[in-house]
Amino acid sequence: MTFDVIKSLHIIFVVSWFAGLFYIVRLFIYHTEAFSKEELEQSILVKQFTIMEKKLWWIITTPAMVLTVIFGVWMLCLNAAYYFSSPWMLLKLGFVILLLIYHFICQKIMFDLFKGKHVWSSTGLRIWNEVATLLLVIIVFLVVLKNSMNWIYGTIGFFGVAVSLTLAIKLYKVLREKSK
Repeated sequence: MTFDVIKSLHIIFVVSWFAGLFYIVRLFIYHTEAFSKEELEQSILVKQFTIMEKKLWWIITTPAMVLTVIFGVWMLCLNAAYYFSSPWMLLKLGFVILLLIYHFICQKIMFDLFKGKHVWSSTGLRIWNEVATLLLVIIVFLVVLKNSMNWIYGTIGFFGVAVSLTLAIKLYKVLREKSK
């Protein structure tokens, strides 16, 4: 396999992984909100969300994560001297580790929901969902801009996006409460 084929497969599985991460937390939100429904509706919804979460997690999200890591490590091995001497790559790998931690925290949330434990509120899960968005933005900018990125503006921009997302979630919650 050529390097470009390996890189293409890596990108395809990154996209699949993120799609799964974005959707699984959305399912967690609905699953959590289902616990506040009447008993019959709750029973039906919780059962359905459990099925959906299991299939999404074990058929798409986790296999995509594993393949992302395999193809990423393969690329690193093919050009280790360059990648491990590049500050942008070391920083990217740090954020990838955070993304892996995010993945396994999502898995823990899912297992808790299967046990009927809903520790997170739907608002907390909405904010949690944006963590994956922030990691995606950071990783993509690091890869695309590499060494040309001005880190001061990048850091300010990152926190600006984080604050904007938090405010948007709070505004959504206020508007949602008013519409009830």
